[in-house]
Amino acid sequence: MADFSNKKVLVVGLGGRGRAACGLLRRCGAFVVGVDHADSAALQANTAPLKAVGVDVRLAVASVPPLSFDLAVISPEVPPESPLYRDVLARGLPVMGELELGSEMAHCLSLVITGTNGKGTVAELVERFLRADGRRALTAGHRARPVCSIAEQTTELDFLILQVKAQQLELSKSLRPSVAVLMNASSDHLDRYASADDYVRTYAAVFRNQQPFDWAVIQSEALERLRALNIPVPGKLVTFSATDNTADLYLDRGLILSRLPNWEGPLLDTTQCELRGPHNAENLMAALAVGHVLHVPLDAMVESARTYVAGAHRFEPVTTVNGVRYINDSKATNLDALCQALRTIQPAPGGRPNIWLIAGGRGKGLDYHGAGPLLTQRVKGIFLIGEEAENLRAAWGLFTPCTPVGSLLEAVAEAARHASEGDVILLSPACSSFDQFRDYQHRGEVFCQAAKTIYGGVASGNPKIHGG
Repeated sequence: MADFSNKKVLVVGLGGRGRAACGLLRRCGAFVVGVDHADSAALQANTAPLKAVGVDVRLAVASVPPLSFDLAVISPEVPPESPLYRDVLARGLPVMGELELGSEMAHCLSLVITGTNGKGTVAELVERFLRADGRRALTAGHRARPVCSIAEQTTELDFLILQVKAQQLELSKSLRPSVAVLMNASSDHLDRYASADDYVRTYAAVFRNQQPFDWAVIQSEALERLRALNIPVPGKLVTFSATDNTADLYLDRGLILSRLPNWEGPLLDTTQCELRGPHNAENLMAALAVGHVLHVPLDAMVESARTYVAGAHRFEPVTTVNGVRYINDSKATNLDALCQALRTIQPAPGGRPNIWLIAGGRGKGLDYHGAGPLLTQRVKGIFLIGEEAENLRAAWGLFTPCTPVGSLLEAVAEAARHASEGDVILLSPACSSFDQFRDYQHRGEVFCQAAKTIYGGVASGNPKIHGG
């Protein structure tokens, strides 16, 4: 375990993860300077507790302060092209990521779950499975619970489950999870990465330091991407897939089946679970595989899997008005997540489209054209919001009617006006929320409030929305 006592450490980026890193370093006896390019009333309020414990907080900063530092810790929210990030590298400071800092200070075995989509659901499932078997486990690494905020509590845990996005792995050098899970590697964040291959290479860092007795649980399609890039996976391998029946865990007419030695046969009937859709079948497979390698009895996992309900903003049923269902999938911030949501909704009789889609927000450099054929099959019309509306209309307009609107509230009202009984109004944006909302949770909350306050219905042709 690293010793930070009396070390002079620069922390770059004072969002939630950066602030947690500052706090951990101070508790470890380091002298800490925390910097951020931004300066707002909210940031001043959020960093005030750091000042109270002796952190030298500096806001509206564009370059490294002229001090001597032993180390720089960079928050994943800081993009590599930012002046602060570049100045750190130009000065040749040793660099560490916030994830690495927190995991180095942890006192128990770590499990890392990463990938473009599904990692939050799988982390929650794995925690449920372990707790059902009497193991002490906690999920961290996500925005709500940065790993640096709970590193000292891990003396009381058997397993620390880390829910990790690609940006957190960029500076990973020593991270070595006992079990590493790669859910998928569909394109995302191409506003940050030079190519889709670079994005995949970043995820591969999770396997870099594993030993032959560690475990790697990888979606079959993601494994193909790794092998195409000649990226080795040194740990013991378990594959899973909802579409590849040669995987170790695979899907057959709703049944999750295993061909792993001494664990062959049916594991779980997904039709008995609250989770729906092929992507959720893969989430269940990954969690079952992790439980299996950690020797959790199958019976305990099956019972927990059947009763698990995904958290808010993940294909969340909101309400039904005049026979029209409203579904909040605000967490779908990339194209693959959107496509998974569309596939999960049963079409109208005869296979007719029955979805009114609300999409848009801030783009991440993605190519949207690949969703076109699926939109034709499933979607009656799209209402587009945010900065990316025109790019989405250019990509999707040939496949289904697209209408840019001024706000999410207007999109909900227009969708309700057009929808008829048996239709679904789906918020699945395929974009980030940061152009109009604090985060995807805020966006989802606005959608839910709008859906629940519609009255008059589409039958009158004049749905109304209160509030917003």
